[in-house]
Amino acid sequence: MMNTFRFPKKQRDPGLEKGSGLIVVILVMAFLVTVGIAVITVTGVGSRVAGNLRTQHNAFNAAEAGFDAAWIAVEDLFINESWINFEGHYLVDPAGIDIPQDVNYFRKMTDLELFSLLDSNDDGTPDYGNIIFFKQEFVPAQGGGTDPRYTYTAFLMDDERGGVSSDPYDALLICIGTSGTGSTMTTSRLEIVLAVELN
Repeated sequence: MMNTFRFPKKQRDPGLEKGSGLIVVILVMAFLVTVGIAVITVTGVGSRVAGNLRTQHNAFNAAEAGFDAAWIAVEDLFINESWINFEGHYLVDPAGIDIPQDVNYFRKMTDLELFSLLDSNDDGTPDYGNIIFFKQEFVPAQGGGTDPRYTYTAFLMDDERGGVSSDPYDALLICIGTSGTGSTMTTSRLEIVLAVELN
């Protein structure tokens, strides 16, 4: 027969268990606070993203409004036979704006940089000719007038500039729409090829 040795049962000290409930409560509260902060952050980010999307959409709509207005203006010039082609109506100044290899080439610049280049003293009037519209306000404001937060700018570029030959019967129409002013301005740019139908 084998002798078995049994360890005596250890008595729990009730004083040692008093702090364990507090630790569990602290852990649960920390978890709930973390989840709460995450929910608040996600909710705040969601509304900011929605606001940014709305502002970008407004800028795109402004660029489309600029295209519509420029299309009507250019079409009228051809109908009235003031223009027979696009030659002489492209934006060529400031120097290099239409040359792909130049640092001032319009596609190498942001919309805000283009605005600064075209209107260096920021008086709302472009410093150069051959701009169809410059920061044209078009949204009616409450109480009369127009809302300065929504504008469009439109001009023509020679799409073959820098190439072997230039075709005066087509052009690239650039339309830049803005939503907002100052440091909160958002822009959107459209580039549309226009061509004259030859009979």
